[in-house]
Amino acid sequence: MRKTLIGAALALLAIPSLGRAQTPNFQGKTVTIIVGTVAGDLYDLYARAIALFMGRYLPGNPNIIVQNMLGAGHMIAANYLYTVSKPDGLTMGAINAGLYFEQLIGRAEVKFDWTKYNWIGNATKSPQVLYMRADSPFKTIEDVRVAKEPPKCGTTGLSNMGYFVPKLLEETLNAKFNVISGYQGGNEVDLGVERGEIQCRSLSTEAYFSREPFNTWRKNGFTRELVQGGRVRLEKLANVPTIYELMDKYKAPELGRRLATALLASGEFHRPYMAPPKMRAEVVKTLREAFNNTMKDPDFVAEAKKKRLDLDPTTGEEVQLLASEALTQPKDVIDRLKKLMGK
Repeated sequence: MRKTLIGAALALLAIPSLGRAQTPNFQGKTVTIIVGTVAGDLYDLYARAIALFMGRYLPGNPNIIVQNMLGAGHMIAANYLYTVSKPDGLTMGAINAGLYFEQLIGRAEVKFDWTKYNWIGNATKSPQVLYMRADSPFKTIEDVRVAKEPPKCGTTGLSNMGYFVPKLLEETLNAKFNVISGYQGGNEVDLGVERGEIQCRSLSTEAYFSREPFNTWRKNGFTRELVQGGRVRLEKLANVPTIYELMDKYKAPELGRRLATALLASGEFHRPYMAPPKMRAEVVKTLREAFNNTMKDPDFVAEAKKKRLDLDPTTGEEVQLLASEALTQPKDVIDRLKKLMGK
């Protein structure tokens, strides 16, 4: 019996460790980050900065490259990552965070399930902010709620957040807005505010805190911020309530709360990184840990600062939960969302 046990133990020692066999090794391999935009776009700049440093934290220190795959507003890249890329850890995607809307409303071009991607992490958040001309009579959302004549907000069309956010505030807070669409671009909307044609606009905090005319407007007190779209107040907007705080205050209905979750989730995972479905748990864990370590790497942080890239990272586990929450909506919410999107 003793000899049998010794023989079995020796046999087990001769077999490579199961843990070692399952730990992915990237030595001599190349990891590709597929970006759904042209080179030089912010999605591309973030991906290239991450590609410079993430290999440090993957076993075997592989080379990481960026491949730009354009078309259909990131749809081609998203479909490719989901249906063609192998789940071996050698391909990741940097895809438009708002693309899940297309799945929610049932667009035929969608070949992916947003919830089944393996989410690796998110480089920064960028919730919406609704600003108002400071010389307007609307100092708070309460002023909008009780106004006899609603403020005019500008937007380029009816299928973007500049339109959705004012409409969402109507749905959830009974704050009425007159949304003026048809401006050719964001700059034209801002000119409309400057000329006094309109009083307000909703846009990403990333844009609001990174370029003109907003930097000058804030410095000169030309604008004030009424509401932000994140779940937690940004440090930059510490005195501005979130829509979630206001929904609690005004006892928003459940349908409105779910609609807010569906519409605003993209601001919570603004620069996300995902991998194909059906990936081994060990590979997902390795990629997530490498991503998290990259976000804290001093050289990466310095590179991001040099390129003026905001960093407010979210773990892959958190993004996975947010993606599931955004897509898990009852029919009445989806129907309402389609109506808002003009579908």
